[in-house]
Amino acid sequence: MDRRSNGNYISYGVREFGMAAIINGMTLHGGLRPYGGTFLMFSEYARNALRMASLMKINPIFVFTHDSIGLGEDGPTHQPVEQVATLRYIPNHHVWRPCDTSETAAAWASAIEQRHTPSSLILSRQNLPFVERSAQQLADIRKGGYVLSDADGARAVLLATGSEVDLALKAQARLAEQGIAVRVVSMPCTNLFDAQDKAYQASVLPAGLPRLAIEAGVSDFWRKYVGLEGDVIGLDRFGESAPA
Repeated sequence: MDRRSNGNYISYGVREFGMAAIINGMTLHGGLRPYGGTFLMFSEYARNALRMASLMKINPIFVFTHDSIGLGEDGPTHQPVEQVATLRYIPNHHVWRPCDTSETAAAWASAIEQRHTPSSLILSRQNLPFVERSAQQLADIRKGGYVLSDADGARAVLLATGSEVDLALKAQARLAEQGIAVRVVSMPCTNLFDAQDKAYQASVLPAGLPRLAIEAGVSDFWRKYVGLEGDVIGLDRFGESAPA
């Protein structure tokens, strides 16, 4: 730990578990709301402390960046594939993977408001485009999943998170050129979407419409949303090494 810091930040170095454990301790002490950040891949080293935060019902905030294989030149050792899914499986832990500034702001506000639940914000390395929304859509972000772009007579649902939401919107536009209408659903926090009532969930993911989930990570997590008739575009292997 760098003790030369004289501001509001602590430089932990390559000590992800220590960082997360100290954040937990500061949260238990009270008086401030600590948060810490590192690459998503290194949530592996912090996992015991993340799990303990959930078990203890405290509310620290963890920020994990470089959220997919599109993170630069470090190769597969730094490219997270299963990490987002496994974090979502921790009970009492809100995992957000926002697609732009609006969803990031909503994620941060939700994390600040929690009293007995830790939050992990999974953020992209690359720049992502801003998406215009109605007032209702902005409010619905806080429900974890919502209809980002609808189409009359939609024949299918494209479900995405993070950097893949832009891909879903582009696919929607290409399909529209071919006369195929689809709905795009953004689901930045599956934990909160699962907590909504059945009527709201059905309004976002209507029964009878085929569903395709898109996320740059392991695909099995999304099977509960797409069903046996749906499909997932994911990554069920490790990423490739960067060019020499």
